[in-house]
Amino acid sequence: MQMLRERILELGYVLPGGVLNVNAFLNPPVRHQVTCPDRQDLCGHFRSRRATKIVTIETSGIAAAVTTGIELQVPVVFARKARPSTIGDDHYTAPAYSYTKQAHSDVIVAKQFISSNDRLLVIDDFLARGEALSALTSIVSQAAAVLVGIGIVIEKAFQRGGEKVCAAGHEVYSLARIKRLSPPNRIEFVQ
Repeated sequence: MQMLRERILELGYVLPGGVLNVNAFLNPPVRHQVTCPDRQDLCGHFRSRRATKIVTIETSGIAAAVTTGIELQVPVVFARKARPSTIGDDHYTAPAYSYTKQAHSDVIVAKQFISSNDRLLVIDDFLARGEALSALTSIVSQAAAVLVGIGIVIEKAFQRGGEKVCAAGHEVYSLARIKRLSPPNRIEFVQ
């Protein structure tokens, strides 16, 4: 986790509105220097939960989810933010709001990919206000699957999404928790 904090401080920068830009190393490029240590930390924390699948939301959460899925040897299912023509009427859906995109969308997973037999681990790149995670946990609930935990690469703790998700009864494990962001480039971590 120390390597992740160093990367955030070295390559991340703060945009207006409390947005942390980590495009130089997390999205869109996927670099093994970040995903390998993160995968080990996430896997170490969740390995004993016996997840049968990992669930994430397209697109930037996919890299962390796939590397974790490889290590845990479980498939990864990603929820779509728009319904493609390949998904029929047989799907789970939940509303979500993206703070960085300033847009509402319905998050969709075809029912063929998750069921009540699954033990699902949710992995995502960012946790800010908890909107995406609320949508994913709703889909897990609709499927009557077991949610074994939520793993996050970077949590913006000051936006209280983690508190919201924990208050709903879910465990959140974040690799880096940010206490404060302020322009031009002040980043303070939760200890």
